[in-house]
This record gives sequence, C-alpha cells and structure tokens, in this order.
Amino acid sequence: MIFQIMLIDGCWLLGDLICTLYQYIAYIVTSSSVGTMVLISIDRYVAICHPLHYPRKVSLKRVEVCVCLCWICSVIFQSLVLKDILEQQGRYHSCVGECVIFVNYIAGIADLILTFILSITVIVVLYLRVFVVAVTQARAIRSHVEAVTLQHSLKITAIKSELKAARTLGIIVIVFLICFCPYYCVALTGQDNLLNASSATFVICLVYLNSCLNPVIYAFFYPWFRKSIRLIVTLKILQPNSCNAQVL
Repeated sequence: MIFQIMLIDGCWLLGDLICTLYQYIAYIVTSSSVGTMVLISIDRYVAICHPLHYPRKVSLKRVEVCVCLCWICSVIFQSLVLKDILEQQGRYHSCVGECVIFVNYIAGIADLILTFILSITVIVVLYLRVFVVAVTQARAIRSHVEAVTLQHSLKITAIKSELKAARTLGIIVIVFLICFCPYYCVALTGQDNLLNASSATFVICLVYLNSCLNPVIYAFFYPWFRKSIRLIVTLKILQPNSCNAQVL
C-alpha cells in the first residue's frame, strides 16, 4: 500500500525492475490471501458438518501441505497472468518514472474467475452449508434442553464455539466482497482508464486492505489469536519453551 500511494500524482523513482517486483509480489500475496480464506472455509465446513472425522481429515501435516500448495499455485498462476511484464520490465511504460501494470484480456478474465468468482462461490456455498448444519444442531439441542447433562453442556459449548466461527467467517466474506468488488467491477467493465490516479489507488489499496482486515477480525473475535500475535510480535515465540505457552 505504501508503494501504491507513491504513485498518486507522483513519479516512480525505483526503476522498472522494482516496479515489476512490486506488482508481482502484490498479486501473489493477494491471491494467496484469498486462497487462505477458501482453506479456512473448508476447515470450518469439515469441523461442523463432519466433526467425528475432523481430527483425521484435518491433520497438521495436511494443513501444512495445503498452505504450501496455496502459495505455490498463486506463484504459478500469477506468473502466467503477468508473463508479459516479467519477460520485459517496463514494456508498457510510456515515459520514465511511470509504473503501470498491463494484464491482457484473457489473463484478466482468468484472474477474475479463479481469484474472485470461483473463490467467493466456494466460500459462500460452504458457509451456507455450515450455517444450516449449525442451526440444525442448535435446535436439536434446545429441543432436549429438559434432559441436559454434563455431556450435553459440553456439546452446547462446542456448538456455540462453532457458531461463533461461522459468524466470523460470514463477516470475513462480507468484508471480502466490499474490498474486492470495486476492483473487479472496474476491471471487468474496462473503465479503469476513466479513473484518476487517486481513485485508482483507492480501489487497489482497498484490495490490499482486505488482507490487513482479516487478522484484525480474527483478533477481535478470538482472545487466543490476540495472545498468539502478542507472542509473535514480542519475539517470545523464538524462546525454546514457546510451544508450552498457554493461549487458550
């Protein structure tokens, strides 16, 4: 976002190579952020709709593999989308001090479908399924409230936790749409040439802001997330006994 702000009615002073790297890394990070949201929605779906199989299906090793694949696929896909500017930096710059990015029509449509339409479809479909199952489970427990035991109390606590996770995911989906819709509406209609520098920067920074807001939303809803961030920021995670820290 800092680099993008430099482009408001100004001149890019860092050269064509840094301009290309900035755009390339920005595209990779943004698409990886969206991919991570998809993985989180899948995790919530399995946890609520298939709770007995969750420990087996969502293991630490599988999570690591999925996260790595998310970043690898983002790098490969964005390399294809930005192939032209990667092969020849500054080929679309009309003057010295300009930093623009050009994505051909086919690559732009592919990015729209994979990064936005397909991702948001998967997230919304899984979220709706999670919401329906969670509400059904809550109603089933309430219908037997007169026979509540300790075991039922534990189940109620678990359901509340999952409903909270589902609600958080819903907020993230809404924020995602608010941040990404302006960018893709402009890109899809081809009206980006009608925007002035400040408006274009605002639309792009809105996309970047989504990646910033997601951890803030999680921190707002989950105390353990705030404690984990505190351990990372204060570098206590580098201490040998950091794995024994109480965050829950």
